[in-house]
Amino acid sequence: MFHNPPHPGELLREWIGETPVGEAAVRLKVARSTLSRILNGRASVTAAMALRFSDAFGSRPELWLDLQQQYDLWHASRRRRPRIASFPRAP
Repeated sequence: MFHNPPHPGELLREWIGETPVGEAAVRLKVARSTLSRILNGRASVTAAMALRFSDAFGSRPELWLDLQQQYDLWHASRRRRPRIASFPRAP
């Protein structure tokens, strides 16, 4: 697992380059606020959004979902969680 992986919005910001957020949102057919929340790391990349990014950038949708999963897992691993008892193995 990565050490403090970036939110996918950071990579997305690089991919849209100098394109204004409003124009990028229109191209992606999403609300500007939705795209802004992802770019600023306040919203997750969903499967539907990963497909839009894939269409727009010629990338694989799994790229965006993998980035989100790495980000989510790292942050979840940093939070306190209850001790979980393991299940016995089946014979």
